[in-house]
Amino acid sequence: MVAERTADAEWTGGLRDGRGSVKLGSRAFEGGYCFGSRFETGEGTNPEELIAAAHAGCFSMALSAGLERAGFKPESIRTHAKALLEKVGEGFAITEVALETDVDVRGIDKARFREEVENAKRNCPVSRALAGTKITVNARHV
Repeated sequence: MVAERTADAEWTGGLRDGRGSVKLGSRAFEGGYCFGSRFETGEGTNPEELIAAAHAGCFSMALSAGLERAGFKPESIRTHAKALLEKVGEGFAITEVALETDVDVRGIDKARFREEVENAKRNCPVSRALAGTKITVNARHV
């Protein structure tokens, strides 16, 4: 099975005075971005926010799948992701993605819960794509 997903981006102008737009191939999202929305507090989205959204969604799905394979059906998984963009050398890098998740699942012990969380962190496709980035997870069993 191969799933191909697409997105488009357009940037016009210089770095500080320019403007960009991103559009998902599914048409589920289209939005603008600029220097201010990426490096300050300007309006619009930015690549790091989109990566955080992708990681939160991917991790939640991977954890749900792992819990189900282990015989536990989660009621809900709510994940918040924070991607950190920092100056590294002459450029910038996403140095960490911090995931915080609340999981409502019955009948699982602490050790097995932690194991499934770690498996999802390590094996979700977005985590794998970000293999050079520090990924942390604070998981609460609610």
